[in-house]
Amino acid sequence: MAGENSSVTVEPEKERLLNQHKEKHFTAGDIVRDIIIGVSDGLTVPFALAAGLSGANASSSIVITAGIAEVAAGAISMGLGGYLAAKSEADHYARELKREQEEIISVPDTEAAEVAEILAEYGVEPHEYAPVVNALRKRPQAWLDFMMKFELGLEKPDPRRALQSAFNIAIAYIMGGLVPLLPYMFIPRAKDAMVASVVITIAALLIFGYAKGYFTGNKPVKSALQTALIGAIASAAAFGIAKEATWSPRIGFSDKTLEEISKLFNFHRQTAADIVNGIEIIFESPGAGLR
Repeated sequence: MAGENSSVTVEPEKERLLNQHKEKHFTAGDIVRDIIIGVSDGLTVPFALAAGLSGANASSSIVITAGIAEVAAGAISMGLGGYLAAKSEADHYARELKREQEEIISVPDTEAAEVAEILAEYGVEPHEYAPVVNALRKRPQAWLDFMMKFELGLEKPDPRRALQSAFNIAIAYIMGGLVPLLPYMFIPRAKDAMVASVVITIAALLIFGYAKGYFTGNKPVKSALQTALIGAIASAAAFGIAKEATWSPRIGFSDKTLEEISKLFNFHRQTAADIVNGIEIIFESPGAGLR
């Protein structure tokens, strides 16, 4: 730690202790956050879409086409969202930095009082924090960094963070989104492919949820079950809605309606029934709709 900033003077004994002590902290939080956002949505949304189309009697080829289109659009949308979020964070930091810099110049006594207040909240007595306040006033950049971190709770963002976040989220979304679509690429019958997709995706959700819990410090097993449950509910809802809302070509006219049709067009009743049946057969023939 002493070697990170050459302007910081540390006693030789303390420097030796710092060099001997290697802390093992998890420092890839931003990357893990991006992956969690991308994979969780990537596994769930195309999974629900594929289940919904399967419930609507779509063929595997239609599911694949729609699924790949959704994955592409979703990756772009999610990546753009990650970029804008990181860019907004950087812009916010820049605005607050400029405002704090102006306040240090225009109202230094007020800012010094704020430093004293912050240190007092940590239990530091006035006679103890007075030298710290005076030392910071002599070092404007250190004073500015102190105020940004301890008053506003803001860390300086990586200038490359926006593009990295967009790339990470988009790739993670694609990787997650292709998982539920894989069975449809090898099984022509959509309903059979859906069964395989459910098994594979639920397994992937369990693994992903466990890893998410492990890296975020939560209970891995609980996280795995929660993640899998959310994905299962989403796909079940999509499948059920599509199944109920699927348009049926069966017209199903009553005898009274057929009688009225025959009178209207001067048809024999059986002729009217044959015409209606013919229309139904046309709509039920291969290629007439989603099969």
